[in-house]
Amino acid sequence: MVRQLYENEKIPYHLLLLADETIEAINKYVHRSDIYVYERGHQIVGVYVQQPISNDTVEIKNIAVDTQWQGQGIGTFLLREVTAEARAKGFKKIVVGTGDAAIKQLYWYQKEGFEIFEILERFFLDNYPDPIYENGIQLKHMLRLKKELE
Repeated sequence: MVRQLYENEKIPYHLLLLADETIEAINKYVHRSDIYVYERGHQIVGVYVQQPISNDTVEIKNIAVDTQWQGQGIGTFLLREVTAEARAKGFKKIVVGTGDAAIKQLYWYQKEGFEIFEILERFFLDNYPDPIYENGIQLKHMLRLKKELE
C-alpha cells in the first residue's frame, strides 16, 4: 500500500499542494527528500515526504491525503508509517512544522505523541508572497513539533 516514489515517476504535486501553498515552496525540499505514496488500487491517494536533517532526526516535510479519501484514517496510517520507518532506520526523533492556526493538524500531531518544541516567528509572513489563512485566521508563525522515538 505504501511505497517509495519511483525515480522516473511524476511527483504528485496535486497532493503535496494540499499541505503546502506553492510548487515553489515544495521544490525547495522535495528534490532532497524521500517521497512515499499510498495507493488504493492503482490510484495514489496519499503522500508523505521525509528528509533526514541530522544523523538522529528526520523531518516530515509534507503529508497529505486526497480530499476524496480524507476522514478514513489514511493520514494517521501514513504518520504511523513515517514513525515506523524512521525507527527502523535508526532515527531517534521526528520533527514536523505546521501553522499556528492549524488547529486540526496540531490536535492530530499531539494525539500521535508529538510535542511543540519551537516557534518560528513570522515564518508564513516572511516566506510566502500571499497571506495564507486556515480556519479564518492568517498564518503567521510555524509551530515545530517533535516526537522522540526511543
